[in-house]
Amino acid sequence: MTASTPTIPTDLDPRRVARALYWQGWRIARIAEHLGLNAATLHSWKRRDAWDESDHAERIASTIEARLIQLIQMPNKGNSEYKEMDALGRQVERMARVDKYQKTGREVDLNPAIANRNAAPKRQPEKNAISEEQQRKLEEAFLDRMFGYQKHWYRAGLVERIRNILKSRQIGATYYFAHEAFIDALKTGRNQIFLSASKAQAFQFRSYIVDFAKEVADVELKGEVIKLPNAAELMFIGTNSRTAQGRHGNLYVDEYFWIPRYRELRKLASGMASQKQYRMTYFSTPSAMSHEAYPVWIGEAFNKGRPKSEHIRLDVSHEALAAGLHCPDGQWRQIVTILDALAGGCDLFDLDQLRLEYIPEEFAQLFMCQFIDDGDSVFGFSLMQSAMVDSWEVWGDWKPFTARPFGDRPVWLGYDPANGGDKAALVVLAPPAVPGGKFRILERIQFHGSDYEGQAKVIMDTCGRFNVTYIGMDVTGIGSAVYQLVQRFRPDAVPFSYNVELKTKMVLKALNVLHHGRLEYDAGHTDIAASFMAIKKTMTPSGRQVTYQAGRSEEVSHADIAWATMHALFNEPLEGATAANSGFMEIY
Repeated sequence: MTASTPTIPTDLDPRRVARALYWQGWRIARIAEHLGLNAATLHSWKRRDAWDESDHAERIASTIEARLIQLIQMPNKGNSEYKEMDALGRQVERMARVDKYQKTGREVDLNPAIANRNAAPKRQPEKNAISEEQQRKLEEAFLDRMFGYQKHWYRAGLVERIRNILKSRQIGATYYFAHEAFIDALKTGRNQIFLSASKAQAFQFRSYIVDFAKEVADVELKGEVIKLPNAAELMFIGTNSRTAQGRHGNLYVDEYFWIPRYRELRKLASGMASQKQYRMTYFSTPSAMSHEAYPVWIGEAFNKGRPKSEHIRLDVSHEALAAGLHCPDGQWRQIVTILDALAGGCDLFDLDQLRLEYIPEEFAQLFMCQFIDDGDSVFGFSLMQSAMVDSWEVWGDWKPFTARPFGDRPVWLGYDPANGGDKAALVVLAPPAVPGGKFRILERIQFHGSDYEGQAKVIMDTCGRFNVTYIGMDVTGIGSAVYQLVQRFRPDAVPFSYNVELKTKMVLKALNVLHHGRLEYDAGHTDIAASFMAIKKTMTPSGRQVTYQAGRSEEVSHADIAWATMHALFNEPLEGATAANSGFMEIY
């Protein structure tokens, strides 16, 4: 028993000593043997005093109390005894808090520090905080990642109030101006306003800024409107005038040659930057000569309402504007083609491959900054503009960043295969909720190359994200291989084998839908308008029939998004949906 000698002296109350030993884990028989007591007496004490019913807190408190009293009664105490008394005293306080917590259940009774912490006023962390060191890193990284022509835009911005840039597709204009505006906001505290055809397109600026800040300075920028500590605000808005009024700052207008009702918008937009401290930047790929911005570009809009003595004539050729030119109307104009971008250090393109993927007319418009003469287009630019909307503002049931963007509502798919060197396309079309209602182009996906298995996989994945009730597919060329694979999981897919009559019916159906205002797509999706505008009326080789094509021959067709859309639209009869059209109505 030497290893189990009790810590409580035996001259104390044997009843308390026995209880203490029992709580230490001793058996009744061993306690009786050790204290020289009868085991029956111990069992009686155990039952009467409810030794087993006491909780751990009571057992610990009793033991601490007994030991503390012993120490207090000791006549000659040393340092070790005083230290033990101090430690036991703190334990008594702790046990008192535990007892109170058991009665109230309030955590503050268990830990008084919580009360002190809660009593102090809470200090919110500064939102979008950027230190001097972080700002220095951002400023240093800004121009280091830019090409020569982008640095030329920067130098022009230091001296020019209005920059007007006609540019090739995909040369990093949105990317550059997002960075430029962010750095300017940090250095000057000026507001920055990014205006695009749609809010979705405007948020591309925001994405570039957020990524830049995180990558270079590990700064997490938050907020739909990014507010910086120096009070500068970065605002990203669509062309809805109600969201644009009352704002002021440097103005960036993206793809303005594709914005509907441009004259009205320009008055509103220019008012945001009317103070002399602000600058305006307009940049875009060209659309059609019929666009309302075209007279502004060539200087005719400046002459309107002015005496002839004040009229100007602008040379807007590439030769005149390649290096940038300050024009008599106060605007600095520049044309940057893909060749200019390559010469300026841009190494992002394979020029030979692009010439294979696009026919000359399309290449000239997208990459060489040449405007479309839509006089021969079946689908004129004004007609396509009438279908443009700001989808984030007007489509309340469209959630593009969710797993099921359109919920369980039905959609129709249209697929157009690649022919020759062009691209294939898949369009997700929301049919009208009621007969005679509007169609909506929710998504469009373009494929490069001839990987028919990959294209079929994308169609299958799209069927997993949407409630697809119809698939219309052109089975020409590679389309036949894609169709065979799609049939494995969607045997109801409808094949189209083109002929003059079918193509004519599809174009007439699309024209009918557009003329009656029954089609909508996001205004930022400029490739949809360009695809439809590429379709022209022509004669068959025999000269006996009218047909429709995009390009100069039947072998070269590139209006992939337009044809894919028409394959989906064709699920509704030519005369529209009526109670007698069972094929359409069965979907609902």
